Amino acid sequence: MTHHRPDTLEHAPLGRESAYPEHYDAGLLYPIPRAANRAPLGIEEGSLPFVGEDEWHAFEVSWLNGRGKPIVAVARFSLPADSPNLIESKSWKLYLNSFNQTRFNSREQVIDTLARDLAQAAGAPVSVELYSVDDDALAVQHLPGECLDGLDIEIENYTPSAEHLQVAEEVVEETLYSHLLKSNCPVTGQPDWGSVLVRYRGPKLDREGLLRYLIGYRQHQDFHEHCVEHIFTDLMTRARPERLLVLARYVRRGGLDISPWRATPGERPPEPLRLARQ
Repeated sequence: MTHHRPDTLEHAPLGRESAYPEHYDAGLLYPIPRAANRAPLGIEEGSLPFVGEDEWHAFEVSWLNGRGKPIVAVARFSLPADSPNLIESKSWKLYLNSFNQTRFNSREQVIDTLARDLAQAAGAPVSVELYSVDDDALAVQHLPGECLDGLDIEIENYTPSAEHLQVAEEVVEETLYSHLLKSNCPVTGQPDWGSVLVRYRGPKLDREGLLRYLIGYRQHQDFHEHCVEHIFTDLMTRARPERLLVLARYVRRGGLDISPWRATPGERPPEPLRLARQ
């Protein structure tokens, strides 16, 4: 099977009525170049100002074993941030559903097939892990750090404004998070709910300003991955931290959740964790 060429959203399955496939079809995956959304942020391919990954969980993964018996699993995928393409989420869902009535001889064959097809679409290696549905690795956890959501602030603007990001002279190392992140799908306009974590070492961020800034994405239309890159870029420009990690964990939709993270080189996110809304 061949993949769609990397394209704009004009021909993507997102927002269109789609028939669910009955048999395996790698050609369902729809890659979208990252470059077009990065250009307005001044990010050039080949000289990214961050490292990172897009971590996906898929909760509707099933196939048939060699005797036709259904197998179910939860999958975790990681796409590197330097891959030239992201993969449109509805096409990913349709692709995964094409496994439902397809026979595979082993779990390893399923993993190898997923890794091969996703790497071809993304343009870079994609890691694939499969878990049983009751695996302890999928237990609900909590974000580390201090939550900003109890701050009693007044909000008037619901579009991102980097002017809200203010710092003091004091240099600190801290981890802050909020569950109030919301952005909107750039194709369908549907809301994308999420939690966002900011871990940094540098001039102390004004917490009220940071929360106002994060809430400012409430009417913003963009993909999850690009929202995180927008946040990272604004924080680096306005606060100039020595080290920075921005991690968003978006609520599951259509059996998939997306958790992009971007960081300065050498930084890593907390161990893979799943929040209650995912």
